Amino acid sequence: MLTNYLGIVSLTENESKLKSLTATRPLASIPIFGRYRVIDFVLSNLVNAGITNVGILAPTKSRSLIDHVGTGKPWDLNRKVDGLYIFNYSYEPPSISDIKLLKSNMEFLLRSRKEMVIFTLSHMICNIDFEDVAKFHEESGADVTVVYKKIANEDDLFLELPTLMLDQNSNVMGIGKNIGRRTTVNISLDMFVLSKEFLIDCILTCLENGNCTTFRDFIYKNVQNINLKAYEFKGYVGCINSISSYFKVSMDMLNVDIQRELFSEERPIYTKSNDSPPTRYFSTCEVENSFISNGCLIAGKVKNSIISRGVVIEKDAIVENSIIFSKCMIKSGAILKNVILDKNVVIDENATLIGHNKNPLVMEKQSFINLSQLKEVKRL
Repeated sequence: MLTNYLGIVSLTENESKLKSLTATRPLASIPIFGRYRVIDFVLSNLVNAGITNVGILAPTKSRSLIDHVGTGKPWDLNRKVDGLYIFNYSYEPPSISDIKLLKSNMEFLLRSRKEMVIFTLSHMICNIDFEDVAKFHEESGADVTVVYKKIANEDDLFLELPTLMLDQNSNVMGIGKNIGRRTTVNISLDMFVLSKEFLIDCILTCLENGNCTTFRDFIYKNVQNINLKAYEFKGYVGCINSISSYFKVSMDMLNVDIQRELFSEERPIYTKSNDSPPTRYFSTCEVENSFISNGCLIAGKVKNSIISRGVVIEKDAIVENSIIFSKCMIKSGAILKNVILDKNVVIDENATLIGHNKNPLVMEKQSFINLSQLKEVKRL
């Protein structure tokens, strides 16, 4: 167990291709697989490794994140000693990133009794054993260890992500970018292991030179100046960096083998509980290969879809290859295919919404869609 480790989760992911889902929330608190949020996976991975002290570097629009994470109780982080800390950008300019935020809250690092750090972002969906990563790092004697995944026959899911150029001894010799030209690349998962002392030195050096705003940029730009090792993760990884990647990762979770790996009994994924009644399935419903959360009323047809809590799907409605967030209402005769509905969306009777399986149609939070609106859009 990593009792001497501190976890830091930096929410500095690029959200430019997720704006319809991140208008009112950070990427980390986007709902996924019905009852979870994106950040649940990295928090659970840290806690499952025995880490009891976690700091989250949050953006300004973090109301939903704070509401979900709370005191950290679902992850056993509501402690008198150590526990969960959330550091918010508050009213600082949006250009400020995790380096200045860490400097502003240096007391968090100095007061922590931990001597080692796992520094990670939240956008990688996986179930990783950080104990194995920490053991590799300690035995290697490296300054920093970065986790990577070897991707064969890559697709749009990992485009524009950092790639690692390695020698035969897993030393990182250079950093590139995945532009889709190669059939096999080593994708960085933006997970780092290092000592707290080295992290503090990186922060101060970065502020002194003024050439980096994030910790990971500092590491990538100084590959030649530090001893950087790479640890290969061989399990399933889904990256949330666009609407299409979010849709694909969500649909991946309907695969039983991927479900079993991500939601392992040995390393469970924790989330905020919501005491809801069981879902009611009416005699008129048809459900196939779908995940249905608690508190729903299902009277229509649901196929290859993910339905969050409190959703109502009326008789003769069809939901196929879609993701429905909590408390949406899909009225009788409506047809949804390859669609993402954010929270509290109402789809009126006989309305039809059809997106592409690689470019789903997204309806933003609290939208109301009726047939006359769709006809007006069609005329335009």
